[in-house]
Amino acid sequence: MKQLVSILSVLVVCPLSTWAQLRGPNESGVALGHWHTIVRDVDATKKFWTILGGMPMKIDGTEVVKFPGVFVFLTPGSPSAGSRGSVLDHIGFGVLKPEESISKWSAAGVKVGKINKSPLNGNTVGNVYSPDDIEIEITQENGVDPYPLLPPNTSIESNHMHIYVPVAIRKEMRDWYVNMFGATPGELGANLIGELPGVKFIRWTAHAEATLPTKGRALDHIGFEVKNLEVFCKKLEAKGVKFDQGYSKSRHKSFSSAEFTDPWGVSIELTEGLNKF
Repeated sequence: MKQLVSILSVLVVCPLSTWAQLRGPNESGVALGHWHTIVRDVDATKKFWTILGGMPMKIDGTEVVKFPGVFVFLTPGSPSAGSRGSVLDHIGFGVLKPEESISKWSAAGVKVGKINKSPLNGNTVGNVYSPDDIEIEITQENGVDPYPLLPPNTSIESNHMHIYVPVAIRKEMRDWYVNMFGATPGELGANLIGELPGVKFIRWTAHAEATLPTKGRALDHIGFEVKNLEVFCKKLEAKGVKFDQGYSKSRHKSFSSAEFTDPWGVSIELTEGLNKF
């Protein structure tokens, strides 16, 4: 009886919908799966993501922090740099009240940046930084376009990734993600976007300076969860993708995977099976 009361207490504090699995795939079978990070101090970094609202766990012995819509993998190592200056400049989460959340996180020891008004809709936005200088943009999900209303019983969820590239290649890169992953193309102010489940949109911004590949940095690679991954990989190969690590059911104990790098330096891992966690 005491055990049942304990379980029910946990469900009241953390409703099941808060820790739903990864978002369902689009028509191409693709959704955001994970962000893979290289960290100097696993415990400190796990604490950082937990303060933001993530749930720590392990997958095949690797420390992971789970958020609605995305897993953050923590691999011990020495990253060459933070996220700024790479092709994938920063990642983003949505909350209902950014100022309130950022103030609370700052009091808990999180490094924070300026709080501003979004040029997209005038709502509040701000930045926080992981111990290894991954920039995370915190946007307001109150249902004002382009951001949705935060789902019930959810305090935070993944909602975008922001890519910086020269203006001459923005459309080519966006269209490549549309072709390879079935992202829904669009425009957002002066930026190009591609929408995918779990990330709301990938945003391409024109950037005058050259940006560097993600490999080896604190935000080492991004991951997409894919339905029927083996077949999907064959389709990508037919479209000219060269895999760094081909499709495998045994590379990881609990999920299938494949790895490659996009033509602009974003390292990508494809998985099938993370959605069961």
